Amino acid sequence: MDWQDDGIILSVKKYGETSAIVNLLTPMQGRHAGLVRGGFGKRLRGILQPGNKVQASWRARLPEHLGNFTIEPMKAYAANALTDARRLAALSSACSLIEASLPEREPHPAILEGLEILLGALDDDDVWPVIYVKWEIGLLTELGFGLDLTKCAATGTTEDLAHVSPRTGRAVSSAAAKPYKERLLPLPAFLLDSSAPANIDEGLRLTGYFLENHVFQYRDTELPSSRRRLAERFRE
Repeated sequence: MDWQDDGIILSVKKYGETSAIVNLLTPMQGRHAGLVRGGFGKRLRGILQPGNKVQASWRARLPEHLGNFTIEPMKAYAANALTDARRLAALSSACSLIEASLPEREPHPAILEGLEILLGALDDDDVWPVIYVKWEIGLLTELGFGLDLTKCAATGTTEDLAHVSPRTGRAVSSAAAKPYKERLLPLPAFLLDSSAPANIDEGLRLTGYFLENHVFQYRDTELPSSRRRLAERFRE
């Protein structure tokens, strides 16, 4: 049993003296783990970093086995993040969210495509934070908890959308929100208008609420600590 595919490294865990269990996100195989012999040796240590794109060959005797990876480097996206705490937090958060929320061996090419766009933009501080928030919205959609920010849930208007229902994930206009505004979540303007100031803290609060209460709550686990650290970076 074997396959070959490109993928983004999500995590690397030491196994034995020098080997590693590597988790990848690939277009055809989805989130898939395998053993890399010598993964913590000199040749592979720098390649096996979360966020890097690699070409992987997987082989196992039976499909349900862990199997072995042979890894070759393609793009060192992680290098763009290592010199900046916010970039590193974003990379770690995205990889952790995928590993914690996507089922194993189930393709989700849209999530991978968005992740690679995010990783490719990490050297542009004016762009990547907005891409990150929108990527989390895409992740929610892929997991079946999509937000509808196109029109007011109460009136159908597309004007003056300023809030989001925490129950349905649908937008609410300022006028319709007045009787119960305190129970709604703020809708960051930059998600509707690219020319609006990007309030990333507010954006992360919005997506974080739905990740925590509509995704991880039903998996009986908490939001990954790396995601919490990213939010803290933008609250500072």
